[in-house]
Amino acid sequence: MANNFGLTKVDKHTILVVDDSVENLQLLSALLRDDYKIKVAKNGKKAIELVQKDPAIDLVLMDVMMPEMDGYTACQILKSDEVTAQVPIIFLTALNEASDETKGFDIGGADFISKPFNAQVVKARIRTHLDLQEERKKADRLLRYLLPNTVIQELKTNGSYTPVIHQHTSIMFCDLVDFTTKAAQLEPTELVNELTELFSSFDEIVTGLGGLRIKTLGDGYMAASGLGRTSESDHAVSLVSAALDMIDHLKHKNRSSPISWECRIGIHSGPVISGVVGNARCQFDVMGDNVNIASRVENHGHPMKVTVTEATASLLSSTEFLLKPLGVADLKGRGKMNLIEVSRPEQP
Repeated sequence: MANNFGLTKVDKHTILVVDDSVENLQLLSALLRDDYKIKVAKNGKKAIELVQKDPAIDLVLMDVMMPEMDGYTACQILKSDEVTAQVPIIFLTALNEASDETKGFDIGGADFISKPFNAQVVKARIRTHLDLQEERKKADRLLRYLLPNTVIQELKTNGSYTPVIHQHTSIMFCDLVDFTTKAAQLEPTELVNELTELFSSFDEIVTGLGGLRIKTLGDGYMAASGLGRTSESDHAVSLVSAALDMIDHLKHKNRSSPISWECRIGIHSGPVISGVVGNARCQFDVMGDNVNIASRVENHGHPMKVTVTEATASLLSSTEFLLKPLGVADLKGRGKMNLIEVSRPEQP
């Protein structure tokens, strides 16, 4: 099955209705409850509490003139909080001066509807803003597949990302063995679905252990750990652990799948540079000599094995991993380097 990038449409959105009038709360709840999940609050203070505690709230329908805290103040507080700032707020109020509407938009309101309201207009405005919100969420999800969160935030804030030197990182390259032969035997859709399943599983394993998928290159998979971290050793432990889990995943999959896959994995540790390459189609990437070394190590590895350099092996615990010297290998463009095969001790 093709990957939908987590973009499944929500079955029923949740709307928070905020009004100090019980009659208005009942009227709006009755109007909207067939299409949406409804929560209610009688003032701005309670509305803030509910939105902060419940991430499922998709939109707020807010009165302005309320006791304890009015709608304008509540909106300003919600918009100043990074966690709640993206929730659209529609003002539904008896205020009808142009200055009132202008103020509502100035403080971050998504829309402004004056009472008495037309029920169909309210429904249409809600649908419009929920659709816009869904599109924004889809765009954010897609961005998170392409870029780390720190990069996304800097791009949103500054419009650019400053290249960073990461001193303590590990880089992984993984390639599928005999991919060309097997790919020729599969229909295009079947091949893409196989790679989607494999790489999605690899993503889950890598990110679960604190790493990050950098990119895929055909049947190749590149990941890194230690980007943004300060620890001098755990990046190697987490990435090697992920590599071993990836191989275990393939072994398990091969037991029941008609298509059997094997991979080679190479890992090297050392400083790298991260940056965003391109403008129209930007891509987060890591670069430097140590990235090239990791790629060369993968080329010298064996099927269903994890091969590392001395730089990575020196950061691994001998009680957690078994280290088997493979001898000296002549890495293209880098000369001779000692390589080590890593595995886990057999469980008693």
